[in-house]
Amino acid sequence: MKRLLTFLVVVVLLGWLLFKAAAWWLADQRLAEARGALEHVGVIHRGSISSGIDGRLLLTEASYQDFRLAGPVDADRVMFDAGSPLALLMALLEPGNLPPSWSLQAEGLVVMLEATMFRNWVTASGTNSQALFAPVCGPDHRQQLSSGDLVRMGMRGVTGEALIRQQPDELYLEVTTDSVGSVEMRWPDARFDPLDPGALMVGAESPVEVTLRDGGLMRRVAAYCARESAVTTEQWSAIVMDAFRLALNARGYEASDQLLALYRQWLTEGGELTLTLAPTEPLLGVPVHEPDEAPSGNLNVRYNGQTVPDVFLEAVRSAETDVSDLAVQPVVPEGENSLVAGWHPADATDAGRWLGRPVKVTLSNGNVVEGRLASVDERTLEIARLVGGGEVAYPIVIRAMDTFEVWRRGQTR
Repeated sequence: MKRLLTFLVVVVLLGWLLFKAAAWWLADQRLAEARGALEHVGVIHRGSISSGIDGRLLLTEASYQDFRLAGPVDADRVMFDAGSPLALLMALLEPGNLPPSWSLQAEGLVVMLEATMFRNWVTASGTNSQALFAPVCGPDHRQQLSSGDLVRMGMRGVTGEALIRQQPDELYLEVTTDSVGSVEMRWPDARFDPLDPGALMVGAESPVEVTLRDGGLMRRVAAYCARESAVTTEQWSAIVMDAFRLALNARGYEASDQLLALYRQWLTEGGELTLTLAPTEPLLGVPVHEPDEAPSGNLNVRYNGQTVPDVFLEAVRSAETDVSDLAVQPVVPEGENSLVAGWHPADATDAGRWLGRPVKVTLSNGNVVEGRLASVDERTLEIARLVGGGEVAYPIVIRAMDTFEVWRRGQTR
């Protein structure tokens, strides 16, 4: 009896060691393949690998550095739960053979914010059309909310958690942060395939329910951007709404009154917004009515738990995308004429005092560059501009500059 018990203990111990070794080796191989697949866009640091007999695989101190971003996304723990040790080994052996139910959870996610989140060499891709959801955040209407503004609002970084949970009849996604709210998604009948993520859009025809919670961010943004634009919050929201209408018109649509009211309310108050979208349909399933048709449908929207009716778009003739010079002139509040908001010359050797402010540089070849001053060193300065829906910083050698101007209040000459 004692020999049998000893034999069983040895078998169990060997089986446990073999499972741990196999899980570690397979996980290392799969992560190496992932690094190879992503080597042209970023670097994965897997950290340490461990596993449990309950079918969990754990990565600690992992990170991902996208080449286009200034900093990495760090994670204290990334845990994959397959439900059983056999299911875990099968999933690691063949990633396309995931069990019917599994989950992937990341804890202690950290993204440090910088004034310029994109690398200098990042170039624009796609269209330069007006952005739909890019609030004005400065005296110049072309200056939009950026990561630099979030830094100046006191947000040095964003921390949070993420969860993907696959059930036989639903895919669930949740991202929760400490300072910028959360997003939650429920997609019936959708299944995630790590070997072909695009198949998710094809395989699931059911609508997806998305819930956004701002966590108080929108009120802070509205107050900050109104102050930076030197207008009241009501005036600022009117400016943003006008830009929203123009961007929609440029795409050939007009928003319903309820849609405009909902967007304005979200801009200034935030809250909880739940949308039912159809990813496989045009415009994510947002109803579009012809001008001569009576509205026959609306988007399923709930704001703070209450259903919002009559949310739809109306098709109109595309407006001209060129904006008049008057529409993009900086906002100058009425008041005393002794201090006038405008472009004022400044000393380029003292440019560091104007970090984050709108600047204009005239180069020796006659070219003019406008944007937000992102950084300064002894020989160069970087001007951040919005290009292709993202902010790109352009380095400029100080000795190649003829003039350096700052948008501020100052004495007229």
